[in-house]
Amino acid sequence: MKKIALLFSVLVSCSAVASGNIEAGKAKSATCAACHGVDGNSMIAMYPNLAGQHEKYLEKQLKDLKLGAMSGGKQGRYDPAMSAMAVPLTEQDMADLAAYYASMPAAEMNTPENVVEQGQELYLAGNAERGITACVACHGPRGNGTSLSGFPKISGQHADYIKAQLEKFASADRSNDLNEMMHDVAKKLTEEEMDVLAKYVGGLH
Repeated sequence: MKKIALLFSVLVSCSAVASGNIEAGKAKSATCAACHGVDGNSMIAMYPNLAGQHEKYLEKQLKDLKLGAMSGGKQGRYDPAMSAMAVPLTEQDMADLAAYYASMPAAEMNTPENVVEQGQELYLAGNAERGITACVACHGPRGNGTSLSGFPKISGQHADYIKAQLEKFASADRSNDLNEMMHDVAKKLTEEEMDVLAKYVGGLH
C-alpha cells in the first residue's frame, strides 16, 4: 500500500510540473527583447542568444537566477540584472518563456579563421597533460549539447558571452553547473584559451 501511495505521489508531482506554452511565452518575452532580441537572437554580444536553446536548460537557468536573488547569491546562479528580472516570474512564466525561445531558430554565426586550428584541438581533444576535458564530451561535435543531460547548446553563441561565463566558472562566481564540471575545466584554461574557445564555438552548427 505504501508503494502504491508513493507511486501516486510521484505521478501527481510530475503532472504538476508546468508545461510551457509557446504563444504565452512570446507574449511574456516583450521585456526580454531589449537585451536578448525580439526572436531570442541578441544584437548585443555581452548578452546570450536564447533562440534554439534547450527548453529545460532555459527553464533551469531562470529558476537558478531567481534562487540566486532570493538567497543573496548563496544558492543557484546570481547575476545583478537577470536575477532581478527572474524574481517576479512564476514557474509557469519560466516554462512559457523557455518553450518560446526553444522554438525560435538560432541565427548562424561564424568562427574566425585564426582560431580554427587551436580551437578545434581544444574542443575535440582537450589537454590530457593538464587535465582539461574535451568540450565535445558534453556539448557534442556541433556544440548542440543534449536536452536530457542538461548540457546547453553553445554553438552560435556570442564569443563575449561565452568567455565571460568561462571566467565566471573558473573563479566560481558562477557555480550552478552539474557537479562543478565547468569549474573544473575552466579553472585550468588560460585567458588565451578561453578567448579561442569562445570564438571557436560560434561557428559550430
